[in-house]
Amino acid sequence: MVNPIGSTHTISNGYTLRNITAVVSTITLFALSGCQTLSTSTSSNKNTSSSNPLAAHMPAIDRQGRIAYVEEQGLGSAKISSLYSIRPDGSDRQLLDQLNGYIYAPAWSADGQLLAYSKQAARQHPFIYIYDQRKQTRKVVVDASGSNLSPAFSPDGKTLLYSSSVAGNADIYQLSLTDGTTKQLTTLSSTEVQPTYAADGQSFLYVSDKVRAGRPSIYRYSLATGSATQISSGGYAASPQLSLDGQLMSYLNGRQAAVMTLANKQVLNLAETGLDEPARLSPSAQYVVYAMQNRTINGQAGSSLVIRSLAGGSSYTISSKSAGLMRSPVWSR
Repeated sequence: MVNPIGSTHTISNGYTLRNITAVVSTITLFALSGCQTLSTSTSSNKNTSSSNPLAAHMPAIDRQGRIAYVEEQGLGSAKISSLYSIRPDGSDRQLLDQLNGYIYAPAWSADGQLLAYSKQAARQHPFIYIYDQRKQTRKVVVDASGSNLSPAFSPDGKTLLYSSSVAGNADIYQLSLTDGTTKQLTTLSSTEVQPTYAADGQSFLYVSDKVRAGRPSIYRYSLATGSATQISSGGYAASPQLSLDGQLMSYLNGRQAAVMTLANKQVLNLAETGLDEPARLSPSAQYVVYAMQNRTINGQAGSSLVIRSLAGGSSYTISSKSAGLMRSPVWSR
C-alpha cells in the first residue's frame, strides 16, 4: 500500500538483515591521506569554518546547506542506524532518526526542508519516510510489500520517484505527494533502481542491468515519451545524481566515486571509497562529498565524510559521531 503524507510515525525498533539489490554490490578499500579532519559533536554550535579555509570560501549556497548521512554501529541483529544532518563545515550535527535496523539513501527536496529515506526494521520491508525539518516530524509515504528504496523528490516537490520490488523485480515508480496515487514507470524484467530527477523535472536518471545482468548502466528516462537512452558506457555504473544545471553527473564508476561532464562524457575519478559509495555534488557543483573507509575499530571498519573541491582537489574530512560507519551523504541547499 502507498499512502499520501499523513500519519506521523515514531522511531521503530527491531532488526533485520540487509536486503540490497545486486546492482550495487562491489566493495573496495582506499586509504585517505593528506586531509584535514574535523571532529564534531551532536547539536554543537561551534563554527569550524574559520579554521577551515576550504569551508570558509565555499559559495553561500553550499556553506548554508546541510549534509544528511547515515551512520551505522554494530553488526547483524545488533545493527543500529542513525540518520544525521550536519553543516558542511562540520558543525551543528543533529540526530533525525534512529533504529535497530537499517536506514538507506536519504534525499533532500529542492528547498532543503524535506528529507526522504528508506527505513527497514525487524521483519519488515524497507519503507519510505519523509522527515520535515521545520516540524521535526517523520511520515511514512510508501509501505508496500517489497523493497522500497532510493526516493527522489521532483524539483517542484509534488512527486517522489523510488524503486520497489512490490511487483516482483525492482522497477521505478512515481508517487504523487498530494493525493498518494502511484504510477509504475518501468516494466522490464531486469532490475531498475536508483532514480534521480533532472532539474527541469522532465526526465530522470536511473540504473538498469537490462543489457547484462549484474553489470548496471545509467539511463535517462523521458517522462514525455516514456523512452530511455543510455548515459554511461562500458563498465559498472550506478548511483547517479545530476547537478542543478544538468551539466555534471556524480555516480559510482566501478569502484570509484566519480563525476562525469555529460557534454563530452569526460570522467573525473575521485577515490575508491572502500564502501561502494558514490560522490554527491554540492548545490554549486564546485564540491563533492562522499563516505570513505579509513580505519578498523574492534573488528569493525569506521569511516569519515570527505568534502573535496573539484577545482584542484583540496579536501577535508568530517569524523563520525561515535566511530560508526558513515554512508550515503547528500548535500542540501
